[in-house]
Amino acid sequence: MASIKEIAKLADVSQGTASMVLGGKGDQYRISAVTQQKIVEAAKQLNYQPNISARRLRSGGETVLPIIALFWSLDVRAALINRFLHGLQRAFHSLEQEYELLIQPYVGNKLCEVNSLLTGTRYNGAIIANPTELDEQFLEDANLLVPIVLYQRSSDKYSSVKVDSFKTGQEVAQLFASRKHLKVGVLVSDVSSNAIQLRLQGFTDRAKELGLELSEQHALYADFSEKGGYDAIHRLLEREEELPTAMFSISDQMAVGALKALHESGRKVPDEMELVGYDDDAITKFTIPALSTVHLPVEEMAEACVNLLSELMQYRSHEPICKLFESCLILRSSCGGSGK
Repeated sequence: MASIKEIAKLADVSQGTASMVLGGKGDQYRISAVTQQKIVEAAKQLNYQPNISARRLRSGGETVLPIIALFWSLDVRAALINRFLHGLQRAFHSLEQEYELLIQPYVGNKLCEVNSLLTGTRYNGAIIANPTELDEQFLEDANLLVPIVLYQRSSDKYSSVKVDSFKTGQEVAQLFASRKHLKVGVLVSDVSSNAIQLRLQGFTDRAKELGLELSEQHALYADFSEKGGYDAIHRLLEREEELPTAMFSISDQMAVGALKALHESGRKVPDEMELVGYDDDAITKFTIPALSTVHLPVEEMAEACVNLLSELMQYRSHEPICKLFESCLILRSSCGGSGK
């Protein structure tokens, strides 16, 4: 493995400067961004791997495990992290190598501010979930020292685990057409997300092909939350216009709020409007009526993230790999089904 001395020589800096940057203290000591980048690139070129275990060792004979970091954005999608952790736990039990898990919350659009991603001083590999489009661009441009697996995103640079979001949207439009709907709507979060945009694009493109009417007024944008869905439906009802007879909500959370708003207004689901969500959160079985939704295999995808990352961390894999999973429609009372 490369030493700090070798990295410093390649980057044409002092060993002290290289050590400070790779220790995550470059900004603290006011080392220029250009110099920090030179050092990071030199470390990457020499296949430098920080000895995290040695740094964490407190006494002779202590067993120190490699660390996997889970980056999860600080927005309301945190509701899905429980299912993701179940999948991680299953994966950890099945692997020969033991790992420790570090959960690293981050703010959307500010992934670039997490300095440890560049230095690799806190963990041996990372799973990054729900990055915004700006975060994705940062990852594409960055030279990271730790192996990365992206969850629900695409990349030619990093390994990834995802579903075909575009196809998912198409399938919901196809469902509405099969149920003889003519006027449809869509409830979309205001989160910057390529996966969400693909879902929306698949739905709108297929709806157009099938002759379904999706007017601009029936494409509702709101906060990624139950309240966002609730408020969006109330705004729609206040317009006193002909409503769509079917609505696709890009998330279950927003769909739950939509159900409450429709109930309060006296609009019956599914008689007056059918509703389909996305994710298959546990709560969807217990709404009234039970919510039809798109099942996202979160647990299985989480397992795949760990398995891919483990291969990268042990140098068994080098080229980016994309694991594509299938989503499926779960039909319940709110659209096309008879129950839970």
